[in-house]
Amino acid sequence: MWPHIPDLGVEAIWENIWRGLTEAAPLDQANLALGLLGVGLMIRRSRWAFPVGLVAVTVQGLLFWRARFYADAVLQGFFFACLTYGWRHWRRDSAQKNEPVRVTWLAPRSRVGWLATGLALTLGWGAWQQTHTDAVMPYRDAFIAAFSLVGQILQVRKHLENWIVWLVVNIVAIAAYWSADLAYTAFLYALYLLLAALGLRAWRQALVKNPQTTP
Repeated sequence: MWPHIPDLGVEAIWENIWRGLTEAAPLDQANLALGLLGVGLMIRRSRWAFPVGLVAVTVQGLLFWRARFYADAVLQGFFFACLTYGWRHWRRDSAQKNEPVRVTWLAPRSRVGWLATGLALTLGWGAWQQTHTDAVMPYRDAFIAAFSLVGQILQVRKHLENWIVWLVVNIVAIAAYWSADLAYTAFLYALYLLLAALGLRAWRQALVKNPQTTP
């Protein structure tokens, strides 16, 4: 079934987005700024992406907890652990202190494995939500969460494929929030979609200069 497309005029859409940008609480605005900054630094393969990211997921987790979205708050804890590991991993593997880390491809078998992992998490998580919660679209929500986990792991492991995962996740999220009449949230994910495309381009260029494949 195709998602419901809200019957909103262009002016109403921009008004929704503008209100979101100007009327959001300071903590929400800080969360947006930190998120965009963190992704921008990750595109540049800067290790500063990790401390910024750690602050960002902490703020996001606090926002989710205040809103009583406890599962989403716990998910931020996983991201925190991934970023902590990634910071240490990137520092250890950098040849020189100020040199960007090398980007790698996944081997074909690993790509299949990560895809299967994401799908298995989606099905398991979606089935649980369908049975135990009143989620409107349990499998779509599960897909976004599951492949966000996959994308985060691949990113801290310096695999180019992480940006492809984030492209797909952001496209699905845009459709989900747009169909729920949440134009502002869909707009934010559109920004992340653009950054993911830029990240894929930048990391691919880096990979062309130094081809690397990992299992």
